[in-house]
Amino acid sequence: MAQKTTIRDHIEDYIEQNGMNINRFANISGVNSGTLSRILSQKQPISMGQLERITSGLNLPTDHFYEMYIEECFFNGTPTWRRLRPFLFRCADTDRLDCIERVITTLLDNLAYTPMLFETAEELFHQGKKAAAAILYKHVSTSEKYQHSERLAICQYKLFLISIGNDQDANLRAATLFEGYVERLDPSYQLDAYRHLAHVYGSLHRWDKVDLMAQEMHRIGTLLYKQKSFLQQQEENSILEKPLYYYILYSYLVRSTVCEHNRDYKGMKYYINRYSNGDWILEDTPEARSTITQFQEWAIANSLLCQLMSGEYDSLPEYVEYVSAQNDDVFTLRAIFYILEAANHHNWNVDKYLDQFSLFVSYEKFKEMFGKYNEQIHADEYARYLSEMAVYHLSRGKTEGIKILLQSLEFSIEINNKRNIIKSVALFEQYRDKADETDIIQYQELIREVRNIQ
Repeated sequence: MAQKTTIRDHIEDYIEQNGMNINRFANISGVNSGTLSRILSQKQPISMGQLERITSGLNLPTDHFYEMYIEECFFNGTPTWRRLRPFLFRCADTDRLDCIERVITTLLDNLAYTPMLFETAEELFHQGKKAAAAILYKHVSTSEKYQHSERLAICQYKLFLISIGNDQDANLRAATLFEGYVERLDPSYQLDAYRHLAHVYGSLHRWDKVDLMAQEMHRIGTLLYKQKSFLQQQEENSILEKPLYYYILYSYLVRSTVCEHNRDYKGMKYYINRYSNGDWILEDTPEARSTITQFQEWAIANSLLCQLMSGEYDSLPEYVEYVSAQNDDVFTLRAIFYILEAANHHNWNVDKYLDQFSLFVSYEKFKEMFGKYNEQIHADEYARYLSEMAVYHLSRGKTEGIKILLQSLEFSIEINNKRNIIKSVALFEQYRDKADETDIIQYQELIREVRNIQ
């Protein structure tokens, strides 16, 4: 029997093999018999809805005819947006990214499709179908690469957001590529763009870049907040992820974090005071009051942290008491990290506090939280937390520090955190005499993985 080369061939073959007529198959598939007759006689193209009903009637997987559909309707026929759009969405639903790629590659020869493809990418992005959206954003960017348009900048912004994950090298490449497009964005987009860039650079310990991102966030946020027309526009149809005043407060929080990592505790106190004060906020809404309260709570915690990192051991019980009252796992885990960091820096014994928080320090517990919070920042924090925990135990002669150190190395390899890989390797070599044969074997296996990192 000759190979069936068209969808119509498959329908006719099925009808013949099962002793049916068109009316019978029309009843099975749910496609009107007259419509089905016109499709088979090539007097009417197949719509996406009709294709799905026909495929179901033939007892085949939903995407069985997608490649044939591309050939018949888009390559050999005249593509219409009325058929293209639903096909792209169904390909996204069924994860047929290869079909999206084939169609889009052909469509971009016609620049008239660019605005519609961009709108479709935006819809897919907001529906959470980001792999499919990324294909469209990339091709729209290619079609507009010689245009200094905001649409090109938005495509690059969304590609940046989609590409951010656990691999720190990949995050750095994404941030570097996108940063040159930020100024082309609408100011509303810029605020979130600088916030996300600050998160990425923070996870990479590029504190100079973090500070620049925070300064730009503050500058743009302050300018927009003074424009009453923008405040009205924000209420009516905003693209901001957060209320406008949030970005101003958050810029102070970010800058205080930069000061913390630079051990500039005077500067840290200055910015803590700035974001603890929300009296200037014009809005008097439940959301605004909740935001002000949230920043004030962070200010209390970070003021205690500032004392702790400055070497004021007497502030530790108060800090622990405050953290314990928050009933927030991520907040607690970050607090443990800071306690360990301060203990290692100032040579404190904090065993009783580590015992108090023992329920919060497991590897799996932390990983479960990644979906709720900023992934790349907390991945970096967890790697650093493990290395600080290892240092704390090893410096006190506790052999469990080796097990924790190997966890740190393994996790750092997983997220491609070169800074912490180097630190973990150096620590292992320093305390190699604490390791048993099993530890040595695991370490050697991990080192082989390190050699494979590009």
